[in-house]
Amino acid sequence: MELKNMKDQERTKNWRILVYGKPGVGKTTLVKLLKGKTLVIPLDASERVLAGCDVDVAPFDRENPNDSIIEVTTFLIQHGSEYDNVVLDNISALEKDWFVERAKLSKSGLRNELGDYSGWTNYFIRLISQIYKTDANILVTAWENQYKVVTDTGQEFNQYQPQIRESVRDMIMGITDLVGRMMIKPGTSERGLILEGSEGVYAKNRLDNRVGCKAEELFDFV
Repeated sequence: MELKNMKDQERTKNWRILVYGKPGVGKTTLVKLLKGKTLVIPLDASERVLAGCDVDVAPFDRENPNDSIIEVTTFLIQHGSEYDNVVLDNISALEKDWFVERAKLSKSGLRNELGDYSGWTNYFIRLISQIYKTDANILVTAWENQYKVVTDTGQEFNQYQPQIRESVRDMIMGITDLVGRMMIKPGTSERGLILEGSEGVYAKNRLDNRVGCKAEELFDFV
């Protein structure tokens, strides 16, 4: 067993960041702020906003998400070391498309079967684990939703979190260095991120001490 001494480790090297928010707040546009060679996996086909940007985009077929993601992960295993950044753009869309595909394969051709839900959990955990092994910075995006949270004392409140099933949401938020909710400031076009959690918003930041930032400053770690 080889031990790793943390004294000389860089906190912000090979970071894993998850940004969630409403559609249209500018999550995909964050890709333009990344430094170095970047690969984008457009799970919700929103890569058009990156036109003119010097990034590589992996082809992704939303009608056949399982085959496409296998092709992408195979490519990452072979070529991931060539990139400084890998972007998994919208895991919420991947989840929806995956269940639609599974429903088409069911007996009725319309509804998901019970085994699909545990199947998704196993599938997603393997997928994220493989992608997170890449020696690159990883940016993941998701839509947002509100979920009921119950504290140890029985208090209930609604909290904004990434829109993805609970069985995998807790796992990915746990292994990610920074989780931020992206918003547009009311009455302005200014975009920013909440980086510190509260009862109303799930967020965390173990890369630096910021509790929030402007969108254009997200990758400027302090």
